[in-house]
Amino acid sequence: MQTPTIPKGTRDFSPEEMAKRNYIFDTVRNVFRIYGFRQIETPAMENLSTLMGKYGEEGDKLLFKILNSGDFLSEVNVEALRATPLQFASKICEKGLRYDLTVPFARYVVQHRNEISFPFRRFQIQPVWRADRPQKGRYREFFQCDADIVGSDSLLNELELLQIMDEVFCRFKIRVQIKINNRKILSGISETIGEADKITDITVAIDKLDKTGLEGVNAELKQKEISDEAIAKLQSIILLSGTNEEKLATLKKILKDSETGLQGIEEIETVLAKTVTLPLRNELQLDLNLARGLNYYTGAIFEVKALDVQIGSITGGGRYDNLTGVFGLAGVSGVGISFGADRIFDVLNQLNLYPENLVQQTKILFVNFGENEEDFILPVLAKLRSSGVSAEIYPETAKLKKQFSYADDNKIPFVAIVGENEMAEKKITVKNMRSGEQKMLTTDDFYDFFQ
Repeated sequence: MQTPTIPKGTRDFSPEEMAKRNYIFDTVRNVFRIYGFRQIETPAMENLSTLMGKYGEEGDKLLFKILNSGDFLSEVNVEALRATPLQFASKICEKGLRYDLTVPFARYVVQHRNEISFPFRRFQIQPVWRADRPQKGRYREFFQCDADIVGSDSLLNELELLQIMDEVFCRFKIRVQIKINNRKILSGISETIGEADKITDITVAIDKLDKTGLEGVNAELKQKEISDEAIAKLQSIILLSGTNEEKLATLKKILKDSETGLQGIEEIETVLAKTVTLPLRNELQLDLNLARGLNYYTGAIFEVKALDVQIGSITGGGRYDNLTGVFGLAGVSGVGISFGADRIFDVLNQLNLYPENLVQQTKILFVNFGENEEDFILPVLAKLRSSGVSAEIYPETAKLKKQFSYADDNKIPFVAIVGENEMAEKKITVKNMRSGEQKMLTTDDFYDFFQ
């Protein structure tokens, strides 16, 4: 007999766990809505032509590809079989599971541009898939909660996204550090160290600083043929310490000859200055080794780390100036953030920060003694439910002990007993399963008891 299993990197969720996850989704959704974002959904699978080439070489390797239906090997020749895995996959796969929600959103904007009023503020809460190696806090199937604004260059959008991140984690009561950087600053650093054409290699490498450490980053940079001198200069910059203002002052001197780098500094300064008037309740830190390895970011980049739990980033995002350009709509700038619902779920579990009585459970169970009793109970049950009380009747006649055990197992706080005596007097006996106390109520008193 086959033992049932699920793929590594995926999870089942019990009713209790789903109550917790819905608390996360509802909290994030409510914050998105008070900031004026509207919800859309896109398909779980996209054409591979939509997904490929948007996430960098490493991202392309992590795409789950879907085999073409039918005889997908009929037109594949021997030469194709000898090709690289990615080249071979392109011959037999036309679709793939979405890697994130941003690229499908860019496709959506272009495809529906005549129906959209810009700037367009949308949010999406859906699962994504990555063929990554499963480990703590890293899954192959996980939910993202995205909010994006497209069709506006204003830095007020960056400010509002910072406010959203701050508000969400305050509602969750999770202490976090919000990190900010700018890809223009990283581009300026690449120019200054003499490796402007290696910007992608540099950002991919330093984005792994938390995982591989400084030695790992340097080793990867050497592997990409970046000179020792450039690595030394880079290291001194990304490890700058001090306040946000002190780091920016030092950067202005280092990047004085880089127009792009100075523009990035100016953008950061503008956003930081506006946060003073709010203020944010969580720390906002300029982190120069924050790179966000995805290729499409062009301006501000964000990342959120939990302070009381060892786990990867629980939110990230940034500015992308022309992601829609690859789909034929040039010059549409966007900025967005993505909450990692599964990592937030893990953090809330570890810190036990869920509200009390979160699990929505049945409030009262009607014991079933037979058909006559069912006929008496069903109208009462319907009236209870119409008033918003979660109630159920045991679906079949069974021993009383079995029905009471069902109530205990499902943590149902009250049991209603209707037998011959209750029907004759048109009353209902209610038993408190915690205290053991029970009393007989008229039907009117019974309804009042549960309001």
